[in-house]
Amino acid sequence: MSAVIKPAAPRIRPMEIMDIKAVMKVEQSAYEFPWTPNIFRDCLRVGYYCCVIEDGANIIGHAVMSYAVGECHILNLCVDPDYQGQGLGRKLILHLLDVARRNGARIAFLEVRLSNDSAYHLYQSLGFVEVGIRKDYYPAQNGREDAMILAYDLDGDPDEFEKIYKR
Repeated sequence: MSAVIKPAAPRIRPMEIMDIKAVMKVEQSAYEFPWTPNIFRDCLRVGYYCCVIEDGANIIGHAVMSYAVGECHILNLCVDPDYQGQGLGRKLILHLLDVARRNGARIAFLEVRLSNDSAYHLYQSLGFVEVGIRKDYYPAQNGREDAMILAYDLDGDPDEFEKIYKR
């Protein structure tokens, strides 16, 4: 009889300062205009919720979220391109929303590039609704790109929330 050892499911844990080098590899592989190491250091320093998702000993994604006064703002969510399409972005978002709820947030906000269809569809499938546009928010090859502002109701009736915020 032989035993088959299944690899452990990817796990989410808090980001540590020593993770920044690995986080930067993922960030640079996924984004044309990545955050800098100092941005991640600052987020950790000021107490934003920062986490990584690991596959064994390898960091394959990360997220950063701020929360205060009943709101959270998902500032960065990134999955290594080699691991995209496996539900890890969804897993990270659901984790962030759970952390936000446990910390008293009632609404979650995020921005997404207008050109990032896959991220937009992920957020929409989870119940995020469009609440506005940030003009020229993201750097782009030919100048700047607009961002869609999305919101998610963490503690109410999703249908009522969508009626209020639907554009």
